[in-house]
Amino acid sequence: MKHTFLATIFAAAIALPAYAADYTIIAPAAPGGGWDQTARSLQSSLQQEGISSSVQVQNVPGAGGTIGLAQFSSQSAGNPNALIVGGYVMVGAILTNKSPVTLANVTPIARLTGEYEAVVVPASSDIQTMADLVAKLKADPGAVSWGGGSAGGTDHITAGLIAKASGVDPTKINYVAFSGGGEALAAILGGQVTAGVSSYSEFESQVKAGTLRLLAVSSDERIEGIDAPTLKEAGTDVSIQNWRMVAAAPGLSDEEVAAIAADFDKLHQSASWQETLKTKGWADTYLSGDEFKAQLEKDVSATQGILKEIGLVQ
Repeated sequence: MKHTFLATIFAAAIALPAYAADYTIIAPAAPGGGWDQTARSLQSSLQQEGISSSVQVQNVPGAGGTIGLAQFSSQSAGNPNALIVGGYVMVGAILTNKSPVTLANVTPIARLTGEYEAVVVPASSDIQTMADLVAKLKADPGAVSWGGGSAGGTDHITAGLIAKASGVDPTKINYVAFSGGGEALAAILGGQVTAGVSSYSEFESQVKAGTLRLLAVSSDERIEGIDAPTLKEAGTDVSIQNWRMVAAAPGLSDEEVAAIAADFDKLHQSASWQETLKTKGWADTYLSGDEFKAQLEKDVSATQGILKEIGLVQ
């Protein structure tokens, strides 16, 4: 009878879902932006797929993600349940803020998504096309204010590249940085800036509602379902894609890193995550392991070159 009881307990135990970890994900920005959306989408899919029984999201905004990054690397060292989202914006912010903490101080797990930038103006603006915006920029670069994410991030780089491609000194642009997509969106809708630049998903609902006018997107070719020309098509030779990643804490064992990586490989293949990519309009640019680490090193080097070119880094 004792053996039967133990066997029953054992059978019940192995029948339960094997949750890898109760993760806490740091979104190093204010609510409403791309990193916050990414963290909360991960939270939903990790729980929905039974990969984790409990996932918490914490927002730690400021300085293009470098405040959250510094806090994460120091307070979460050795903790296999701690994660942080980041991406191209963070690469630029680390360089422009001369952050002593870099992505070398965390454990990269995977690149999750890619998304093109969008240039918008309020629906009430007299700017109807990208050509109109460029004409104003050429006439007086300082009079055209750009609202977007943190200094040195993808939005800032995009504005600088647009200026450069238009024959305007990119160091003369009037860029207004916001710590979160929600703050930037409010400023754009309120007419506090001339134009907004950010990932398309952050503007999509307002574009569809008719409160924002979409001038162009930064893809090489037109994107299905988005009624706007590319920057190149509009006469501005710029193409750029934002990407987002997830990283684990420093100081983990190889076994712990492998377990986290396995969770995200499983997440990437799941139906709920693939549906999230579709509904958010995020490109599936998944890359993990050594391949992602190698690509990350290339991206850091390339970003440094771009930031020097547009005068954001010496």
